Amino acid sequence: MLDFLTTNKEIVLLVVFFASLLTQLIYYTGIYSRFIFYKKPASNIEQEPVSVIICARNEADNLDINLPEILSQDYPKYEVIVVNDCSKDHTDEVLGKYLKKFNHLRTTSINEDKKFSHGKKLALTIGIKAAKYELLLLTDADCKPAGNQWISSIQRNFSDEKSIVLGYGGHYRKKGLLNNYIRYDTLVIALQYFSYALTGNPYMGVGRNLAYRKSLFFANKGFASHHHLLSGDDDLFISETANGTNTAIEFSHESHTRTNSETTLKGWVKQKRRHLTTAPRYRFKHKLMLGGESFSRLIYYTSFVLLTSFFPFSEYVTAAFGLRLTLQMISLKKAMKLLNEKNLLLSSLFYDIFSLFINFFLYISIRLRFKRRKQWK
Repeated sequence: MLDFLTTNKEIVLLVVFFASLLTQLIYYTGIYSRFIFYKKPASNIEQEPVSVIICARNEADNLDINLPEILSQDYPKYEVIVVNDCSKDHTDEVLGKYLKKFNHLRTTSINEDKKFSHGKKLALTIGIKAAKYELLLLTDADCKPAGNQWISSIQRNFSDEKSIVLGYGGHYRKKGLLNNYIRYDTLVIALQYFSYALTGNPYMGVGRNLAYRKSLFFANKGFASHHHLLSGDDDLFISETANGTNTAIEFSHESHTRTNSETTLKGWVKQKRRHLTTAPRYRFKHKLMLGGESFSRLIYYTSFVLLTSFFPFSEYVTAAFGLRLTLQMISLKKAMKLLNEKNLLLSSLFYDIFSLFINFFLYISIRLRFKRRKQWK
């Protein structure tokens, strides 16, 4: 096998390549396979009351579009609480219109205080305190459920042991490269957090579609440990409270929510940066698992390029590359089917490499900004 090697450096490079390949194969066969071949256990048939909580700031148009779908769920007993967080648009008018039509809609408002600024966590905490029921289902004003079985499909996962349900919040498919990449990024993140949850290592959920018990929220003292951060109401809360026995996943098509993706690169970068600010606060084992995948993928592609430049017709390297590519395509194709995403497979060949660099530069920019703020203080 090694007769084509001529120097110790080339042997080392080959070893590095196959070591990174092996690491990647472990992620695909040992972790991601948990999700793509997951067989859902029997569901809870008892339909407990549910409180749906939506925080809205200047979301009048989105509420007018999406709220009717949430208020018209096929579920016997639930309430919808909308927290109007310092809105300056016509949110009050929209809510007033639906309050007349639906008696299970409840609203509360936060008035602007020029001496005190706050983020979503305060609004969410107020909504949770106002909730009448133990089971909380969270989504955003710009999200629409896939159908009238949304609440039912999420709720059926709760049991005496399960206190958290992770759902999927996708984006509408639109024309353009940015939308295509955002949908890919959302798909891969979901593949990761669903898969890790099934290995007993849940580390995040998305606030667009997330459910947990009210008692769990108060037992954790809400968002007290990270109240000063703009993000973290979903991923950091789950990182703090979730474990291998109290967390369930729900990914049936009727359980999804959808929202429009950012339409400008600047807007998406700002949004992505805000989400990445919470990553340094993840548990060490979660950072190790997530970082290990990205690092091994970078080493894998780098060593592959170097090897093929030295030995362009090496059948061993080519076969190894083909093996990993096959597993990648099978995993993504299956994940796309499970999460009802389309037209991402071919572009994922490029995104698999490109995402390494974009996430790295975004993370570095966040860390540099954080250091400058500390120096200023």
